[in-house]
Amino acid sequence: MLDSSTTTQTQELLDSLNAALEGGDIDRAAGLFATDSYWRDLVAVSWNLKTVEGPEGVADMLRSQLDHTRPGKFEIQSGEMPAEEGGVITAWLTFETATGRGWGLMRMRDGRIWTLLTALQELKGFEENRGKRRPMGAEHGAKKNRSSWKERREAEEADLGYGTQPYVVIIGGGQGGIALGARLRQLGVPAIVLDKHDRPGDQWRSRYKSLCLHDPIWYDHLPYIKFPDNWPVFTPKDKVGDWLEMYTKVMEINYWTRSEVQKASYDEASGTWEVKVNRDGEEVTLRPTQLVLATGMSGKPNMPQFPGMERFKGTIQHSSQHEGPDDWAGKKVVVIGSNNSAHDICAALWEGDADVTMVQRSSTHIVRSDSLMEIGLGALYSEEAIANGVTTEKADMIFASLPYKIMHEFQIPLYDQMRERDAEFYKGLEKAGFDLDWGDDGSGLFMKYLRRGSGYYIDVGASQLIIDGEVKLAKGGVDHFEEDAVVLTDGTRLPADLVVLATGFGSMNGWAADLISPEVADKIGKVWGLGSDTTKDPGPWEGEQRNMWKPTQQEHLWFMGGNLHQSRHYSLYLALQLKARLEGLETPVYGLQEVHHLS
Repeated sequence: MLDSSTTTQTQELLDSLNAALEGGDIDRAAGLFATDSYWRDLVAVSWNLKTVEGPEGVADMLRSQLDHTRPGKFEIQSGEMPAEEGGVITAWLTFETATGRGWGLMRMRDGRIWTLLTALQELKGFEENRGKRRPMGAEHGAKKNRSSWKERREAEEADLGYGTQPYVVIIGGGQGGIALGARLRQLGVPAIVLDKHDRPGDQWRSRYKSLCLHDPIWYDHLPYIKFPDNWPVFTPKDKVGDWLEMYTKVMEINYWTRSEVQKASYDEASGTWEVKVNRDGEEVTLRPTQLVLATGMSGKPNMPQFPGMERFKGTIQHSSQHEGPDDWAGKKVVVIGSNNSAHDICAALWEGDADVTMVQRSSTHIVRSDSLMEIGLGALYSEEAIANGVTTEKADMIFASLPYKIMHEFQIPLYDQMRERDAEFYKGLEKAGFDLDWGDDGSGLFMKYLRRGSGYYIDVGASQLIIDGEVKLAKGGVDHFEEDAVVLTDGTRLPADLVVLATGFGSMNGWAADLISPEVADKIGKVWGLGSDTTKDPGPWEGEQRNMWKPTQQEHLWFMGGNLHQSRHYSLYLALQLKARLEGLETPVYGLQEVHHLS
């Protein structure tokens, strides 16, 4: 429902909030929030990614930050009318702080703020050169000894890291490092992205040949450049790799290929890092102020050790090492694991005429791709959403505006719909002996991803192979290896020429342990997860992703990662934090990440 009374209620609440903030009346401002309310702030007020709960949480954040960041000038966004549905008024907002401008989304219930999202979008005086501020490019007129764009770029590339030190070094050149590199470039932050591969995008090209994005295209755009309208809904891995390579070049990212970090160390006295790099055989030492690990939110491969592996005469690979089915036609393959990679690899091996057995060690959440697209994502990321005025940017903000504490309440009904819609599909899997789950609380895929980053499969065909018995299913733990077989704890013997360990990945701070030191890794603590006290996501409650895109306990060390959606959205907030520090702005951090788990 759209009406003037809804707009009036919204405006009156915003007027009260502005007056309280401007007058420094923290109790009055906090009193505008409902008892069960949530304020999620992305850098604007907290210089952190932080969610506070209830009036007491709001008051605590404001007592710490109000004098420093001075949020205010909350207004209904131009051209956006507040809407009311089911007793909840939703309003798009703009606001300012002492150093920046932002936008957000507010939900009101019973005259008070229920949820508030505030997201910093730009720093005053350091806005991106886009839109009306875009550079001219060509210099009209005549000028002797003029340098061309190409010559200027070549000179910059030759100097950065040698004559001039970068302010930021990003270790890892996948979608996370590339997205952050693009943001920093537009903000004028000198940065280098380091990657060990031959070309940008090789992280994708080097994986098993059937790999493709399981998320639909509307969910996967990078900053600044959206995929073309004729791009496939589900992008094959090599096409993703080509896009990343093109993007890196077009966005003028300083990207060093064949560059592997040997060691990084922090100098407390100078407040800078020393990063030793093998750049295609040349030893280079970089001395940035800020270091970002963009080595993938999944961390290092989990390589379990089982008795007898050294006697096995076949091949053992982690899923990240598996290139595809071409060499395994007519061979016996055992895939240990039952999540996304395991299913993809099993299906590709079956297509390549291998004899495939999947070993399921614990239950897996499975959702069919078409059901996920229609029910789970369709309202935000689809052609229909775009037609309804939900741009990618709006969709990101709507998704970000749902506090993690109550997100499962919004997800459970969606997955109940999927369970009912695909009931026969799930009966077939259960009849085949496959152990299914829907998450600890029935909230499905997204919450599993946010909480633990594992435990699910988006079905694009492999499940039917299991239902039909084309991919054989074995269940239980691995007891030991023999020369030509894997033996499970119940004595089941699975002959194998190839064993693929689809056993997942560890925490990102494992890379910090290797590249910096175990002490720094422990100082930071576990990366990823919400503290939901569900399987593989131990409490206490954090309210945000642990250590991601925000300050950590190690000064000047940051983590960047996630899927393409998260790389697009959260790269902005990390880039703004880095830019503010480059320019010497005051950045008092509220609620610095505490350490409850080491890995």
